[in-house]
Amino acid sequence: MARGSATSGSTAPGGRGAHTPVGSATGALRHTPVGSATGALRHTLATALIDDLDRLTDRAVDDIRAHSGTYASGTPVTREELWRFVRDNLLRALEDFGGLAPTGGDFEDAARATGRRRAEQNVPLDTVLCAYRRGGRVLWLVMAEHLRTRPGRDSDSRDTELDVAGAVWETIDRYSVVMSDAYRLTQLEMQSRQDTRRVALFEALLDGRADDPAVAAAASAALGVPQQDRYVVVVAAQDPAAPPHPAPVLEAHGMWSFWRPRGGRYAGIVRLPRGADAHRTLLDLLRNRTGATAGVSPEFDRLARAGRALRLAEETLRTLPTGSGEAATFDDRLAEVLLSGRGDISERIVTVHLGPVLATGGERAALLETLRVWLDNGCSAARAAEQLYCHRNTVLNRISRIAELTGRSSESGATRLGWSLALRALPLADLGDPAGAGDFGDLGGPGDFGGFAGLGAEPERAPGD
Repeated sequence: MARGSATSGSTAPGGRGAHTPVGSATGALRHTPVGSATGALRHTLATALIDDLDRLTDRAVDDIRAHSGTYASGTPVTREELWRFVRDNLLRALEDFGGLAPTGGDFEDAARATGRRRAEQNVPLDTVLCAYRRGGRVLWLVMAEHLRTRPGRDSDSRDTELDVAGAVWETIDRYSVVMSDAYRLTQLEMQSRQDTRRVALFEALLDGRADDPAVAAAASAALGVPQQDRYVVVVAAQDPAAPPHPAPVLEAHGMWSFWRPRGGRYAGIVRLPRGADAHRTLLDLLRNRTGATAGVSPEFDRLARAGRALRLAEETLRTLPTGSGEAATFDDRLAEVLLSGRGDISERIVTVHLGPVLATGGERAALLETLRVWLDNGCSAARAAEQLYCHRNTVLNRISRIAELTGRSSESGATRLGWSLALRALPLADLGDPAGAGDFGDLGGPGDFGGFAGLGAEPERAPGD
């Protein structure tokens, strides 16, 4: 029966003859009338053991420490604390068992106090239950010694003694259950408090309050990650068809993350593993395993910088089509981020650089798609033709048609930059359907026009281009 609480109502052993039977006592006693032979014997045994309670406690504590490395170590439970808790548990159990008046409070208070205290100390529940069994064993051995030597013992008392033995273990089992319930409830309460603290510190990081070293240190400890490492912030749109947040998917691939709903979205801090492919792996998981549309901040090396990273991740997400399931990093969407903040400028870029193309009607879709693929492939007609499943001359003819419509030279780096920016601005511009902009909201996705390759160079020319 391992450890009870040090209860102010407990009194020193001795002078316990004042204990009187309590006819309504809880536990096993209520099944045995006080006036019966078994009830009388239980009262006698309980009174005798309480009169020598300190020695009984010493014996139980020594047995528990001999069979448990945790208790023998004195950490986190010192021998003095263990002794106080064991004594209180034994006292309450004996009072309950013997039908004696309780010294204070409920008979099971000591078991509840033990469960709460050991949960707070993170002593494993199995270890606590083992201590209860060891304490119960010592209690029964001492009772057996009294039974063997009690005056007037004869053969007719065997059934009575067996009844007493059963009552002892019934009491021990009941107290073990009470202790276990209190232990588990305390664990849940502690977890709830820890979760509340963790969330509060996570919010402090995202709100930019971690410039205070104390806040940064507390957040690091609460989240269980170092203050300095490889981190990104991810903001994901809450899509009913997607998982609530990507944590389980990322964890399965060795990426720690912590997420909370924030403003109709999920915001998370992700700790990147070592390796050059960490960013690519993260994007692949977000795109292919979660289905959420997500913006990813640039990498940062201190938790204290999470607030700024959150803003950049949010700006990245704003550039992605709603419900697209696409994921992109801030660095991959720099042009879109700049354009998304100024709708008037986006519309002007589209009008100036692609307005005549949008007005062509039937050939508009083919011209824009060809231009996108051509720019994506470093302005190579041959490579663009392979992706478009057409002849390279078809690509060249369409690029020439765009140059003719816009009055610009396809050989000019400035022209190519203008066309690329206009394609990126097209999903962001509010030009209305008369210009046909609404038909091409998917032309500026991440990965298109990779780094504006070839914008200032001569186009690659295959024979006949």
